[in-house]
Amino acid sequence: MEERVPRTTSRRVFPGAGQAPPSLPPLRNGLPVNGRSFPAGNGRPVSVADGEPAFTVDGQHFRNVLGRFATGVVAITAIGPDGEPCGLAANSFTSVSLDPPLVAFCVAHTSTSWPRVRSAGRLCVNVLSEHHERVSRQLATSGGDKFAGVPWSPSPGGSPVIDGALAWIDCSVEAEHLAGDHVIVVARVHDLDAHVDHGPLVFFRGHYGGFQG
Repeated sequence: MEERVPRTTSRRVFPGAGQAPPSLPPLRNGLPVNGRSFPAGNGRPVSVADGEPAFTVDGQHFRNVLGRFATGVVAITAIGPDGEPCGLAANSFTSVSLDPPLVAFCVAHTSTSWPRVRSAGRLCVNVLSEHHERVSRQLATSGGDKFAGVPWSPSPGGSPVIDGALAWIDCSVEAEHLAGDHVIVVARVHDLDAHVDHGPLVFFRGHYGGFQG
């Protein structure tokens, strides 16, 4: 999703934790069924008994909490209608289905790059490596030549594969689903391959970093 990765100068290395996550209470309709109360972002206990709404989520608090989920970063690229490369950065990428082969990512409604990428018909998901922080920042910025100084070569489908990407996935848009202020894009995979062996670019709590196994 474009402009989704905030600009920051910090860079961290995140070691592998090697610990299992704590067990969570059972859910019913997305809420714990044991009637417990949990503090909201302002510390006020909010009932989550059966069927009751939890609380109205503060936007910044939402970002802070969800930022604790570490993600990789991808560049979604294509050749635009003018014959020039276009793209955007996203950290909301996931595999969806093996049969048929589907992946998904989220794009903000305000993205100016997504309409150009979508119109290309074919697009490529580049899994960025740890030395691609500058590339990610450049693609996450609105306007300008996003591929200035970014070397790439065409994928089998013709979309840009960024030099040094860990992997590339050639896709076409299968479906788009409105979801709040974003669009969930489901894409069908036509071809894919590993590209180079480096560590991944990681995004965690508003910072870029690498991964140390």
